[in-house]
Amino acid sequence: MTTGADLAEACAAAMWRADQASQDLGMVIEHVAPGAARLSMEVAPRMVNGFGTCHGGFIFALADSAFAFACNTHGAVSVASHCSVNFLRPAALGEHLVATAAERHRAGRSGIYDVRVTAGGEVVAEFRGYSRTTGARLLEGADAP
Repeated sequence: MTTGADLAEACAAAMWRADQASQDLGMVIEHVAPGAARLSMEVAPRMVNGFGTCHGGFIFALADSAFAFACNTHGAVSVASHCSVNFLRPAALGEHLVATAAERHRAGRSGIYDVRVTAGGEVVAEFRGYSRTTGARLLEGADAP
């Protein structure tokens, strides 16, 4: 019998194999569980903007990837229908960013997820993502709402 944790890990592995964007940015999946994910990434020189801080698009990309892995842990292919981010402090070159995503609500085909991006224990950004399932299954034999 497959547990929710087993399904979440299998879904993450299937997604990761095809996720060239997250891989190319140096992201690492640290944890995945039903409705949750934690990804991290180091701020590399190519990510620094004209002010010497991490470009917000890279912070958003990390949060968005954590959101994607969290909302796809149940076996149904889920995509973003809306996302927003609040940047709370800049991230510097070399800082290790950690994005922790948590499911807040999931019903029918819709879900709401919060992602906190931190560096050194300090909050860098807060992200909220709204998901919508497509009706497709991420894995053969997985149930999808």
